[in-house]
Amino acid sequence: MMTVIVPAHMPAPTATISPIKISHCSVQTAQVPAMKAWYEIVLGAATVFETDKICLLTFDEEHHRIALIHTDDATPNDHRGPGIVHIAMTYAEIGDLVSTYERLKGVGIVPDMTINHGPTTSFYYCDPDGNHLELMVDNFPNVAALEAWFKSGAHERHPGGEPFDPDELARRFHAGAQLPDVLT
Repeated sequence: MMTVIVPAHMPAPTATISPIKISHCSVQTAQVPAMKAWYEIVLGAATVFETDKICLLTFDEEHHRIALIHTDDATPNDHRGPGIVHIAMTYAEIGDLVSTYERLKGVGIVPDMTINHGPTTSFYYCDPDGNHLELMVDNFPNVAALEAWFKSGAHERHPGGEPFDPDELARRFHAGAQLPDVLT
């Protein structure tokens, strides 16, 4: 028998209610084992369920963050057609991002591109199917500081952001620089 939970307050049927979070992404792939291994290495993900058709992975309290769905005719992402451009994962601080970059570089996984977008410092990686995974950290300590930066016009001067050398960023971080100085 199914239990039905009745909310204490029912919103008006015309109210717009935003979700509380993004739960997971699902990826169709013809190479589940390679994709599973890559996400385990990159995100420190653990497999919570697996059959010959689906593999569910998580790295936190969510039941699954990545669903890999086996499809024989899936083809690698060439980034030329419509669709999702990338999935972004946020780290708590710049040290976590630098440490992850160095760990991944040590096993031969390097970013496809690195960009200081202004609001974020971002490392973009390609999974075995060519999907981009953005690993990032927020550059501002709070929303007020970010809004002040937007109002300064800085984003208008470089709306796509500025590429940076990830090894130089890591060197500056290890020398004691923190955000935003690690980027200058």
